[in-house]
Amino acid sequence: MYIQYTSGSIRWPRGVEVTQSAVMTNLAGIIQNGLQVKEGDRCVSWLPFYHDMGLVGFVLGPMASQLSVDYLSTRDFAMRPRQWLSLMTNSKATISFSPSFGYELCVRRLGEDSPEQFDLSHWRIAGVGAETIRADSLLRFASTLGPSGFKQEAFLACYGMAECSLAISFAPLSQGLDVDRVDGDWLSNEKEALPISATLQSDDDSTRCSSFVNCGVPLPGYEVEIRDLHGSPLGARKSGTIFVRGASIMSGYFNDPVTTHEVLSSDGWLNTGDIGYWVKDSLVIIGRSKDMIIINGRNIWPQDLEFLAEQQPEVRPGDSSAFSVSGPDGEEMAVMVIQCRESDPQKREELVKRLRALVYQELSIPCFIELIPPRSLPRTSSGKLSRSRAKTDFLSRIQWEVLAPMLSAS
Repeated sequence: MYIQYTSGSIRWPRGVEVTQSAVMTNLAGIIQNGLQVKEGDRCVSWLPFYHDMGLVGFVLGPMASQLSVDYLSTRDFAMRPRQWLSLMTNSKATISFSPSFGYELCVRRLGEDSPEQFDLSHWRIAGVGAETIRADSLLRFASTLGPSGFKQEAFLACYGMAECSLAISFAPLSQGLDVDRVDGDWLSNEKEALPISATLQSDDDSTRCSSFVNCGVPLPGYEVEIRDLHGSPLGARKSGTIFVRGASIMSGYFNDPVTTHEVLSSDGWLNTGDIGYWVKDSLVIIGRSKDMIIINGRNIWPQDLEFLAEQQPEVRPGDSSAFSVSGPDGEEMAVMVIQCRESDPQKREELVKRLRALVYQELSIPCFIELIPPRSLPRTSSGKLSRSRAKTDFLSRIQWEVLAPMLSAS
């Protein structure tokens, strides 16, 4: 047995007890079904070894499948992400994974450099997971690196967590991204992912579109149910909490029987804390239940707010964090904290006003917006945005009596 700590994106990291039997079962599913490893495959990874994807996926995985793997240190990747592409080029690697922000960072840092300097034609599996999958960012990566031989069909969306050793589901190989576009308001109010046609997305269409990436079919040996608040299984396109059961599930949280009992039932069902829905036999992940913003009885996902912010020219992908807090009157209010590089006070004020109006126009809720310096948003040890810590930091520095005039004005 070994202990794998969770990333701590929604609460403090917890030690997950993983048995040898559990991880070997999961590796068999990953190698044989998820990746369909074949002769000639070679891996590259910059993921930290203390993260489940880095450890299980790119340390234990290559050992179990007898694949070669080249490592780039996480720090070197963060400083010079183009080294990832250079290593993929030089090694002719076929398999590499990253959260969405890794692909975003590459495009951002590529700058004026010509993508033709890289040869990514051998890259057959560009895995993506570990956080909310941003289809727009991935498609930008594919478009930017197309001249280097990268194929959009190489993207492989997956879903997993440390409590399940690593992987739960994989999308089909060589399919690329399957994006499900649904009526965002209907999903929030009715908890049903009602599909809308891309042809309806015109300027005069009032339907708010939310997009989610299909994360594929559960690995063999997993039982997966999506349940409502009463614990009853739900049918296709009904959103609810994802529960899983199988041989790869953790034994429990280290020295934490109370939390273990809260999420792991006596008959082996794990409450993942994630919200999703079925499309036929495939899983679509919406987000973490603890991240959900509930305003006046409406369910609003933080990524919807963050997406609006990141469409502004002043805001980069990954530079915003949305959550809710209890305001000075005791009512829940939406808050968005944004890293802003603009120093001009007037332009900063214009950004806040523009975003506040846009959020109200799209979601019909007021939102308090705070601009903070670059590199101020807290992240987990694996590089994911930590909304829980962003909320804690926000509450530690606000003064309601000072903000009251601003809140009333909004």
